[in-house]
Amino acid sequence: MLSYAVRRLVYAALVLLGVNLFTFFLFFTVNTPDDMARLNIGGKYITQDVIDHWKVERGYDKPLYWNDAKEGTERATQTIFWERSVSLFTLKFGRSDGESAGDIGLEVRRRMWVSLQMAAPLFVLQVIVSVAFALLLVMFRRTRLDLAGVVLCVVMLSISSLFYVIVGQLLFSRVLKLVPISGYMPGLDAVKFLVLPVLLSLVARLGGEARLYRAMFLEEMGKDYVRTARAKGLRESAVLFRHVLRNTLIPIITSAGAYLPYVFMGSLVFESFFGLPGLGAYVIEAITKQDFAVVRTMVFLGSLLYVATYVLIDLAYTWADPRVRLG
Repeated sequence: MLSYAVRRLVYAALVLLGVNLFTFFLFFTVNTPDDMARLNIGGKYITQDVIDHWKVERGYDKPLYWNDAKEGTERATQTIFWERSVSLFTLKFGRSDGESAGDIGLEVRRRMWVSLQMAAPLFVLQVIVSVAFALLLVMFRRTRLDLAGVVLCVVMLSISSLFYVIVGQLLFSRVLKLVPISGYMPGLDAVKFLVLPVLLSLVARLGGEARLYRAMFLEEMGKDYVRTARAKGLRESAVLFRHVLRNTLIPIITSAGAYLPYVFMGSLVFESFFGLPGLGAYVIEAITKQDFAVVRTMVFLGSLLYVATYVLIDLAYTWADPRVRLG
């Protein structure tokens, strides 16, 4: 286990380093700080004095990689690369490039809890509902119910998530007036604003997830141990839940775990349409405002979440199947 943990930490560091270097090269070599200033300030007539003032306010007036004007370690630390790239590994994100030039770390911490309030129930419900629906179809396989369920899954995964958002807001907010159409309030009042986006996001992914799990269960149903269990007189429900489901936990964990960073980073579509001040909406706002500092930060955080998630998935394998050993 120790050797596995060390090896995964090394892999994680290399992945984050690669993503960080590529992002820095993309933003600061392809586009110079002057180009970033022009894009952020906007307008046709921008003087060099305005550009220089913008760069000084946001720390882009320093050299890119090496500062010959300083001495000792400050030659490396007093650079854009250190302050805007290396500092991300210590979770120091600096200031945004927008007009307010607010602290990115403070904004991420504030918005993270909003995204978490949507992500946690969505992730749990997604796994439970998709697995239960797939098991129901397998239980009644080769019947009209199974056929209708498969057709429904294909129809659901063929529809864009925007359709679910528009129809859901129209039906539940404007016509039935059960929940607010958009917005957010802290505390317990947040529930009424989160119910609709959570349910619609669940429905939007249910078709693809249930169809995938159904295929996994059907493949497992053809194994020898399943036929042996039936021959011993076990009920079909016992075969499904005690044997088939347990032996398909690894692919289920893989599929569900791969979706985990997405829900924790916030759904770009659902947070934007429902006015939730989460991380997804933060990314959309940053792209709209040409705020490159926020975009770089969110790319790094997304990579960090994906690396951490796949380590957790590997650990979950040992719980799902005692035969799995990490080494």
